[in-house]
Amino acid sequence: MNIRPLLPLLALALLPSAASAQPAPAPPPANQVIDVASGAWEGIVNIDVSVLFPDYREPWNAGQPSGGSGTGFLIGKNRFLTNAHVVSNATRILIRTTNDPEPHPAKIIHIAHDCDLAIIEAEDGKHFEKLKQLDFGGIPQLNTEVIAIGYPIGGDRISVTRGVVSRIDFRPYSHTSVDSHLAIQVDAAINPGNSGGPVLQEGKVVGVAFQGFSGRVAQNVGYMIPVPVIKRFLKDVEDGRYDHYVDLAASDFPIENPAQAKALGINGDGVGVMVADVEPAGSVGELLKIGDVILSIDDNPVMNNGLVRFEGELMDMNEIVERKFAGDTIKLKYMRDGKKLEATVTLKRFDPYVRLGAQYNQRPRYIVHAGLVFQPLDRNLMDAHQMRDSTVNYVFDNFLTDKLYVERPEPVVLTNVLPDEVNTWLSPYAHSIVDEINGVKIKSLKDVKIALEKKDTAFIEIRLLEKNRPLVLKRELAQTAHPRIMQTYNILEDSYLGDE
Repeated sequence: MNIRPLLPLLALALLPSAASAQPAPAPPPANQVIDVASGAWEGIVNIDVSVLFPDYREPWNAGQPSGGSGTGFLIGKNRFLTNAHVVSNATRILIRTTNDPEPHPAKIIHIAHDCDLAIIEAEDGKHFEKLKQLDFGGIPQLNTEVIAIGYPIGGDRISVTRGVVSRIDFRPYSHTSVDSHLAIQVDAAINPGNSGGPVLQEGKVVGVAFQGFSGRVAQNVGYMIPVPVIKRFLKDVEDGRYDHYVDLAASDFPIENPAQAKALGINGDGVGVMVADVEPAGSVGELLKIGDVILSIDDNPVMNNGLVRFEGELMDMNEIVERKFAGDTIKLKYMRDGKKLEATVTLKRFDPYVRLGAQYNQRPRYIVHAGLVFQPLDRNLMDAHQMRDSTVNYVFDNFLTDKLYVERPEPVVLTNVLPDEVNTWLSPYAHSIVDEINGVKIKSLKDVKIALEKKDTAFIEIRLLEKNRPLVLKRELAQTAHPRIMQTYNILEDSYLGDE
């Protein structure tokens, strides 16, 4: 379970395919012919997006407007596939074809931030009825040529670049900063604006360009989302909604030391990976323990470095889980104290993991009371406020590793103190985790609302995590000051809990 990308990544894009997941039987020709002017690629569209970035510093405000562009392509009747990061936080989406400069309004039908994919449709689909949809291929072989098509920066017309497949790996996806999936590395030039565009081999889509290395870290390194990830997304939304990825929510440790293998009771055949940690709220939280040895998943032997041979390729063992959906089961064979055991596990999403990733398409939640601003802790908040408080950073960085989510599923931060005579001298306590309010343990933002609505005491006493001095307001004065502060700072709503 990767928490953050190992190297700085820039979301860009290439489109994956949804057909066979088997490697191509033979390498394609060295120089694939493509005639963009033929009209065969009119199904590849330019996407212009107006966006509104949420304001996590002043969450009652509408946010900061901006814009961007990307690429998409036709995969069915009035259905265009693109990257989630192309249309995230969109307030307006316009699409244009290669030979038609007229913009056509579009809307999001399905979006999956965890795998950076989205489906959009034109509000009036008749303009695209005669366009040819692109067909999907399979997983390309290493050192075979691919062609990336899109609308990158540097011009208004469609662009074509060529490269070779250089690596197939299980990698972090930069859109959320926490999710990792199968990704294919190519050396074709992929630039901002290419995002969501198809990567082709022999005329079929084999990937979606979506990110690359930025700065001086590496040269000619881009990534595309491959067939299995696209195929899973398209299958997931067949019932009209997206149910997200499932996860074992367990980390592993390679067993490469002979003495360690002997101590664990492994016979030295290179099979078996040790369980390093288990999340109690995860799919295997009630089954596996630290020190167990996973031997196989769905009868696929797990090598001592965590890889499995799956569909003809060596892949991370999590790739087997990746193909599953919420409610599906897998068969685990594992060893504990020298005994071989077997169990069937029902898979589910691990929600605490999501809090560590970037969030999109949602309004910031908050409560303002007598100038005190309370917000739930997540990555968006950390980035917006540039949190430096050691306790806040500890809670965020160790939310999973120290199982802090068990006691405090949604940590709440006192992010700001809007100056007023009623809260004089309280500003230094901004950027602190809220522990209790009038004896109510704060496990979520809703607990703050419940605690503040209690009027059985003359004072409001707020205790902060790792801070010795409580914050105390006289309730009567706080209630009198509240409307004045709301007017002074032009705050129309004193709370938004996300359930309106």
